[in-house]
Amino acid sequence: MRDLAVEFISVLGLPPVEFVHLSADLGCRYISTALSAQRLESLGYPEFSLKEDVRLRQDVLAAMADRGIGISLGEGMVITARSDVADLAGMAELGAAQVNTLSFDPDRDRTFDQLARLTEMAAERGIGATIEMAPGLTIGDLPTVKAAFAHVGRPDLRLTVDTMHWARSGYGAAELRELEPERIGYVQLSDTTLKPRMRSYMAEAMYERMAPGDGELPLAEILGAVPDDVVVGLEIPMRALAESGIGPMERLRPCVVAARELLS
Repeated sequence: MRDLAVEFISVLGLPPVEFVHLSADLGCRYISTALSAQRLESLGYPEFSLKEDVRLRQDVLAAMADRGIGISLGEGMVITARSDVADLAGMAELGAAQVNTLSFDPDRDRTFDQLARLTEMAAERGIGATIEMAPGLTIGDLPTVKAAFAHVGRPDLRLTVDTMHWARSGYGAAELRELEPERIGYVQLSDTTLKPRMRSYMAEAMYERMAPGDGELPLAEILGAVPDDVVVGLEIPMRALAESGIGPMERLRPCVVAARELLS
């Protein structure tokens, strides 16, 4: 059975120790995380920093060891005009298997150079690196992904396939098969409509996605082109449900069930 993770934006800032227990209770083996919270003030969760709070970091490591949970993907390593990849050290201490990045730096050449540096520094710490493609960003289509791979020139840089970004870009299984299978490093699974549901694409991506099967994306075909050993992370934030009082277990349990059915 393919391993599932719960992505950190799905829990909308839930404190990290609670997040670890939630993932275990849902029957998932992994979580993704950033070192600080992507949270909604309306939910009342406290701010936290896994980078600055040593005790919290120790508590998270202990909870993961106790519940058999690992970190499948470290987030927050975005490339900007003033990138700082020093947070890699924190991800290595937490045992992250890979770190994911995307670029908000409009300078493509600088983006590629930063990506090469990030990949090299991750490898020095025993961590893989993935690049996420998203419409409207510097790495926003498959040709640019391929150009980034060529520029970096390392096999340990791989692709994170976010099913919303991938399908909304007009891609499906055929385009994934253009890549070597070992270039696919991670999947962020969600469903949605083929046309935007919100005025802001990024707001929809960050806060309002659908459980597998509730939208229009060709998820079975996409997943069929992904190697079986690639972790599938449930990236399904549902802000409206959360703000209506529906807790993370109640929001995410149907998503896990739907994902299991899809993957079977």
